[in-house]
Amino acid sequence: MTEEIIMIFLRTVGIYFAIFIAFRVMRKREVGELSIMDLVVYILLAEIGILAIENRDQNFALQLFPMGLIVIIQIISARVSLKSNTMRDKLEGEASIIIRNGNIDEKEMNKQRYNMDDLLMQLREQGILELSQVQLAVLETNGKLSVFEKKENPPSVIDPLIVDGEFHHDTLKELNLTEEAVIAMLREKGVKDYQKVSLAQMKSNGDLHVDVKNN
Repeated sequence: MTEEIIMIFLRTVGIYFAIFIAFRVMRKREVGELSIMDLVVYILLAEIGILAIENRDQNFALQLFPMGLIVIIQIISARVSLKSNTMRDKLEGEASIIIRNGNIDEKEMNKQRYNMDDLLMQLREQGILELSQVQLAVLETNGKLSVFEKKENPPSVIDPLIVDGEFHHDTLKELNLTEEAVIAMLREKGVKDYQKVSLAQMKSNGDLHVDVKNN
């Protein structure tokens, strides 16, 4: 029994990460509405559930063990994602800017395995027929394309400066800011410790929006 549980444990973990890696390699093109982590869990639970129903001769409790294991893995992954921005980006991916000021970033599209037909289809779904109308188009981690028209005057940088008390250095670089400069801006708003900031984001008017942790 113990050997069987160990084997099921190893196979379940292996299948979990195999499917996860497969979807990460595919990137965001066919992910749809769900996150990659959610898809892995749903597919595995469905498959294991079907096997548990069909294989009546096998021990039912033994067949339920992988389900519990998957749930535990998902809970741990979710908690790690909540605590670490780096791990959240690794597990769930990052949003990607596909169009900026009417110009397509082909390099980013290739990186995301995202072709021109997908782009044009998702633009049409939002009523956009001319690329020149688009100021910003962002491919989200769930595969959706967020589109901002030029008349909406969106900000040029979409990522926040601080998330969960950690600086986003790529955003600092894009905005030509330093940590010290942002800390000074926070102090002007009465925030003395940047690690207590849940979200800090630069608005289109140049003002800093700050949300402080409530715990």
